[in-house]
Amino acid sequence: MIDGAKDKLVAPRLVSGLSEIADDYDLILCDVWGVMHNGLAAFPAAGAALERARAGGARVLMVSNAPRPNAFVIAMLDGFGVPRTAYDGIVTSGDVTRDVLAARPGVKLFHLGPPRDLGTFDGLDVTPTSLADAELVVCTGLLNDDVETPKDYAERLAAMKARDLLFVCANPDLVVERGETLVYCAGA
Repeated sequence: MIDGAKDKLVAPRLVSGLSEIADDYDLILCDVWGVMHNGLAAFPAAGAALERARAGGARVLMVSNAPRPNAFVIAMLDGFGVPRTAYDGIVTSGDVTRDVLAARPGVKLFHLGPPRDLGTFDGLDVTPTSLADAELVVCTGLLNDDVETPKDYAERLAAMKARDLLFVCANPDLVVERGETLVYCAGA
């Protein structure tokens, strides 16, 4: 521990809801999955709480480990009925992944993940290729997260490691809730 840091530690303030502390902040960073929805349905009280915080003057930035760009997450929230008036903007792991790839024009990449995540690469100067020809790997998740586990990828991950490929994990979550079910993510 840093010298003197222990003397400066303060016990966390326990609150019963965002309304108790929202006025103390100019900016609220709010997670998406598990806070705004469970993968199948929205949590209406969360959207309402953020709307009240915004009405009180706070800015709300949603943050998500979703491997897709923010436009996909906005569309998903719209589909769940989360009001756009609950937030000012969204930043996703997919946005950051796109920045990493944009800094490497023409890179040959192997996508490890389901087809639903291919939009992550839209408009980028990248060349999708086989693992054998790849210069880097972007992992957005398991190909079939309904039935696969991380163990199903051990051999393929070992081959990537043996080649010392840059490995971009576009979703560091280990698992997420999909309704009442826990589903493995790319971070697993």
